[in-house]
Amino acid sequence: MPETPHPLRKDAALNRERLLTAASELFAERGLNVTLNDIAHHAGVGVGTAYRRFPNKEAVIDALFEERLQAVVAVAEEALDHPDAWQGLVSFLERSLDMQFGDRGLNQIINGPHLGDARIADVRDRIAPLMVKLVERAKAAHAVRPDFDQSDLIFIQLGLSAIMDTTRGIAPNLYRRYLTLILDGIRTDRSEFAPLPTEALSAAQTHRAMTGRRRDGKSATHTAP
Repeated sequence: MPETPHPLRKDAALNRERLLTAASELFAERGLNVTLNDIAHHAGVGVGTAYRRFPNKEAVIDALFEERLQAVVAVAEEALDHPDAWQGLVSFLERSLDMQFGDRGLNQIINGPHLGDARIADVRDRIAPLMVKLVERAKAAHAVRPDFDQSDLIFIQLGLSAIMDTTRGIAPNLYRRYLTLILDGIRTDRSEFAPLPTEALSAAQTHRAMTGRRRDGKSATHTAP
């Protein structure tokens, strides 16, 4: 029989968590274009220690991906346990958006073009069935429009992710406004519209958000009145 892996010593486990935290912070700030040496220095551990825990940066990405995937699975399972099918669906969207898209680095890890076939298959096999159950449960309760689909959840998250990334420095909670608009658009049991959690951006703010990511930065200084 194969040997059961021994748990890491307390100091080794702590160093591993420090490295993962440092990687998350650096990925969020600079994207995935960092080295394992950069991660080690940011974590305050020796480079040799980093290479004992992770042979390369890809192994760090794999660990973060697995950690995030497990967390999203747990959120989906908790949403399925919610006694109200609509509230369960809403809680999954709200919490998974905060977790999956609230960090630029994790957004790249999960949605970037480098995502390998194995990771895509892992997401499909572990999360997609739970999302199907969430949608089917809401439809059975007549809480959402009958043509709502599991794939709609994916594209809602992708769209709100883009809003979050574009407006992060101007109005970090603006995506919640559009989440509320979307939820009002798919639910069937409303007697009135839900209040929007934040105001729309002004013309000037919208211009800043749409131009602020340009490399030359020149157009970001000329905003609409």
